[in-house]
Amino acid sequence: MKLNCVVVDDSSIQRTIIAKLVNNHPGLHLIGDFSNAIEAKSCISLNNIDLIFLDIEMPVINGFDFLDGLKSKPQIIFITSKAEYALKAFDYDATDYLQKPIAVDRFNASVKRAIDMHLLKKDIKEEEGEHIFIKSNLKKLKIFTSKIKWIEAFGDYVRVVTEDDSNLVLSTMKSFENDLSKDKFIRVHKSYIINIDKVERFNSKFAEIGITKIPLSRNKKEDLVKALSTSS
Repeated sequence: MKLNCVVVDDSSIQRTIIAKLVNNHPGLHLIGDFSNAIEAKSCISLNNIDLIFLDIEMPVINGFDFLDGLKSKPQIIFITSKAEYALKAFDYDATDYLQKPIAVDRFNASVKRAIDMHLLKKDIKEEEGEHIFIKSNLKKLKIFTSKIKWIEAFGDYVRVVTEDDSNLVLSTMKSFENDLSKDKFIRVHKSYIINIDKVERFNSKFAEIGITKIPLSRNKKEDLVKALSTSS
């Protein structure tokens, strides 16, 4: 297992040093290194990033402002030449705070902490199971995503169909698209999102889940084929 990471530092020399440390570490995979927060944010939105090595003092957007603008925050290891930001850094749930120049043994200790935290979160996640919360009939329900068969637009509501039952939720299809894993769920029609693990058969017009035929939009068959081929 390797953590996907990026390096964000406006100093080209420091980026080179940190990137070399990352590339030499067996537990890390460098996705990219960036001189500014704007480029880094674009990369993070397109990739599954586990860890950011982040400088604090950068022009235009500093490290803290950069984190404030992220919807989903990976683990953060701050890297800076000053100690004065340490207290504020840990307000951001920083995994660690490294001061430049960085010693290899100190870097490795910091990475070990990040890997340990990643494994711990993964164990907890697997134990609990992926889930979402929905509000239906004035109740808040915990729904395990592995049990969802499909989600269907239903007027002003959305119907969530699981292995056990179905519930009407005052929500939008777009909201569910954003909340559910794109590795497991795909929108195959303007009115349907399906769990690809539940698909038993499909053709150019329908995907079959049990005895139910879910309509496929004309341009969605290729997306479904691709999703099924990469699903594990």
